[in-house]
Amino acid sequence: MRRAGLGEGVPPGNYGNYGYANSGYSACEEENERLTESLRSKVTAIKSLSIEIGHEVKTQNKLLSEMDSQFDSTTGFLGLCPM
Repeated sequence: MRRAGLGEGVPPGNYGNYGYANSGYSACEEENERLTESLRSKVTAIKSLSIEIGHEVKTQNKLLSEMDSQFDSTTGFLGLCPM
């Protein structure tokens, strides 16, 4: 089975581009580079966002722990008060 646009017009022994026609191969290569760069920027954004979420979770856990401690001390204080 022969695929259109692949290997046409390539001189014999020119295997630097794996037998693909220069015009078709270059277009695919440029598209791959563009998509790779787009994916790279998206991964970087997701990585930054996940790091920020991690920091926020640590901060919220610290605040919840402090609240828990304050509730415990308030409960203890109220338990000592005579009614």
